[in-house]
Amino acid sequence: MTEAVKNAFHENGLFRYMQPKYWGGMELPYVAMVDLNDTLGQGDASAAWTFTNLGGHHRLLTLWPMECQEEVWGDDPDVGIASGIAYFQGRGRRVDGGLELSGKWGFSSGVDVSEWNMLACVVYDGEGENAKPVDWVMNMVPRKDYEIIDDWQTLGMRGTGSRSVKIEKAFVPEHRICSMAVARPGHEFPGLRVHKNPIYKIPLAGFGGYGIGGCMIGNAQGALDEVIEHVKSRSTAYTGAKMRDFHSVQYRVSLAAGKIDAARQWLRHDCMEANALVDAGGTFDALTKIKYRRNAAIACKMVTEAVDILHEMMGANGIYDSAPLQRRFRDAHAAAGHINFNMDTQLPLWGQVALGGAYTSPTF
Repeated sequence: MTEAVKNAFHENGLFRYMQPKYWGGMELPYVAMVDLNDTLGQGDASAAWTFTNLGGHHRLLTLWPMECQEEVWGDDPDVGIASGIAYFQGRGRRVDGGLELSGKWGFSSGVDVSEWNMLACVVYDGEGENAKPVDWVMNMVPRKDYEIIDDWQTLGMRGTGSRSVKIEKAFVPEHRICSMAVARPGHEFPGLRVHKNPIYKIPLAGFGGYGIGGCMIGNAQGALDEVIEHVKSRSTAYTGAKMRDFHSVQYRVSLAAGKIDAARQWLRHDCMEANALVDAGGTFDALTKIKYRRNAAIACKMVTEAVDILHEMMGANGIYDSAPLQRRFRDAHAAAGHINFNMDTQLPLWGQVALGGAYTSPTF
């Protein structure tokens, strides 16, 4: 994301759509996670992806102690917050007043335009092979404490700037640490004592793919719109026949549109269902959380298939650098590589639990 794009989001206030009203945010219904990113993704998937990461982190920061929220948002409630969410990429050791944090985290989208980073780690008791994991936490770390590694040279989604970050033994004070070990009896998020809107209780474990899923839906919709406009006035190079009169073209455009519409309605429904559940005071069991992960993975497989259908139909017209569709194609496949959309990872979990098996995780 460029500075110009970042500034535009700040000027229209969109970054703060999930931020608490306590800090001047909007607290929009949870379905906005899909709707806003769908709309932005129709213009540019990378901009939408970075937007949903930075805007979504405004929602997550509500979980931290108020002292941390004051430190991050007190002077600038528009501040950018990136993330590194893989717990085992970081290692924490308890020291007086907080943690000593080390690690290297990949895929920190928007890190170049952020002043803070939410970095995950496993906290260990002891050293070496005998060390035992005792907590799974997210740490709020200021820009001065981590190194940005310029390793984001990719097939697609290049504009997200999802570089890696590295830390060697940085001190993280206690108020900037938030335990995500929700399976532990008595666990609570201190920030939720203040921020009461139910949207902050919707679990990241189930819905981590919905904002970025909206980006993928928007990217596919943009591809469909561009192809339709191209086909309407296009004749084939070899026969001069109108492309729009080919039955196969009509079929492919319709099939792609149906997949996009189905994915959009599916993810929107899930967000509204979850919002209604927490509004009514309900909670999410493991199977329900895994169901949402399953749904996001399948929905994003569908929109990737939609882009592939269109790209194949366009033939050589879709391979030039000057063709918008080639970027849509590259972005679709780069985004589909996200762990939340990995069918081999997400789908067996639901089947395992639905068939009577157990799934345990300290953060689930």
